[in-house]
Amino acid sequence: MRRSMKARVTRLVSRAGSARRGFSLIEMLVALAITSTLLTAALVALDASFKGYKMTTEGASSHVVTRIVMHRLMTMIRTGTQFAPAPIDPLDPAQNPLKDQDHIEFVSAEDAAAGTRTEVRVERRAATDASRGPFELYYIQTKYVGNAQTSQTATPMISNLQDAKFTLNYDVGDRLLRATVDLTVRPNDVQDARIGGDLNAPTIRLIASASPRRLEE
Repeated sequence: MRRSMKARVTRLVSRAGSARRGFSLIEMLVALAITSTLLTAALVALDASFKGYKMTTEGASSHVVTRIVMHRLMTMIRTGTQFAPAPIDPLDPAQNPLKDQDHIEFVSAEDAAAGTRTEVRVERRAATDASRGPFELYYIQTKYVGNAQTSQTATPMISNLQDAKFTLNYDVGDRLLRATVDLTVRPNDVQDARIGGDLNAPTIRLIASASPRRLEE
């Protein structure tokens, strides 16, 4: 009898011990809450790193494109002739230099024997799509045979343009001494990258000046 009683007691104790090894509902809920908190923190950190990478790459890409466009503009100014707009009286300090112009025009190529001429106009235009910024920088090329226009093409050079200013300094007549270009560009919009606030890429501003080479000859 004593042995059987001891065996029964042992079995009951072992059953009670095995029952205690499981998790209660409250313990499961606490574990789930901790796990979800850790996962949320990890996802937020991962999201922040991805959007920081996006902002950096967009800023670098816009900076490279803006430098390429500025270099192209300086090259065209150095090789161009017959610039406009020009002041009515170049000797008037109020008119010369022409400041904060929204465009520049010049002849990029001319063949007097064939009677052909190519004119270029670079201008700041209001963006047709709000997602492309308040302004865009356009390159307009017009070709002539004699005085007759044969073709015209307009191509955007930069989008997300915040401002573009041209300052033209003239000698006597329409002889351009120096042109200064001031471009302000904001990289592509990253306002969707919000982590406790807006994430803004820094604005890019480039200023460069050039003089026509034919002036030096």
